[in-house]
Amino acid sequence: MNNLFFEYPALLYLELILIPMAAYYVWKQLRRRRPYVVISTTAPLGGGRDAAALLRHLPFVLRMVAVALLIVAVARPRTSSNVTKTDSEGIDIELAMDVSTSMLARDFKPDRIEAAKDIAIEFISQRPSDRIGVVVFAGESYTQSPLTTDRATLINLTKEIECGLIEDGTAIGNGLANAVARLKDSDAKSRVVILLTDGVNNCGEVAPLTAAELAATYGIRVYTIGVGAMGTAPYPVATPFGIRLMDMKVEIDEDLLRQIAEKTGGSYFRATDNTKLMQIYGEINQMEKVKLTVDSFPVYTEEFGKFAVWALAAFLLEIILRILAARRIA
Repeated sequence: MNNLFFEYPALLYLELILIPMAAYYVWKQLRRRRPYVVISTTAPLGGGRDAAALLRHLPFVLRMVAVALLIVAVARPRTSSNVTKTDSEGIDIELAMDVSTSMLARDFKPDRIEAAKDIAIEFISQRPSDRIGVVVFAGESYTQSPLTTDRATLINLTKEIECGLIEDGTAIGNGLANAVARLKDSDAKSRVVILLTDGVNNCGEVAPLTAAELAATYGIRVYTIGVGAMGTAPYPVATPFGIRLMDMKVEIDEDLLRQIAEKTGGSYFRATDNTKLMQIYGEINQMEKVKLTVDSFPVYTEEFGKFAVWALAAFLLEIILRILAARRIA
């Protein structure tokens, strides 16, 4: 809501000058001698003052209005309104996703990799203030998307993730190290890796716990997610008769994933189906809430300009009327 106030309210006392101005004008009008004729009645003339007689006082009224408005402008009228500014303290997040061929297992719908992508996209959509990047790993690791706030591009790149595009295997250490490398130079107050895998580290140049120590050194928190049903899971296998589903043993190094999370101040989760995986991302979403700083401050708007313009307009109108009146007399 806007509130009008004056920076120099004492100057408004100058409005009192209008009183002697008006008094002097009335006194001068009363002293002015005019020619007259004595008649018995004014009925034939229409009686009373006509509009022209009243309009001759209009220039003086305009001068009074102009002076009044000019004094108001000099007193510097301003309006103020309270503005609330909300600053969000974003979080930088790297999603490290396993894309080894075991992620094609169908204990999730339609399979692990597609479920992981769909739920990751939902998570991305719920974090509008954060920079998010994606790294993928199998036998080696590469960056699918750098840290960005461009949600549309990030979601499209996440949709393009597929299994089998790089050497097969499960290099958890490489995937985590790559994610840490993307975050280590970030100046965000909070930096997080969400590492999702369905297997056991079996290749790669960087040991998983070494990568975890590196993350801890840079103050990066790691949440680990083990993906896979308990026991066995149906896995598509090519046979002479086409693709057949065969039950394969689910092997997840949960101890390793717990250690990684504990070293970095994160948590370990086990997802056995789509619903559980969605709940895990929702839980991480709640734990890593964006911090909001709300500041309220006044914003001032100068209003003297409009009063000055109105005063000038009144002065100009007075001058025009006086010129027209002088021409009429001439």
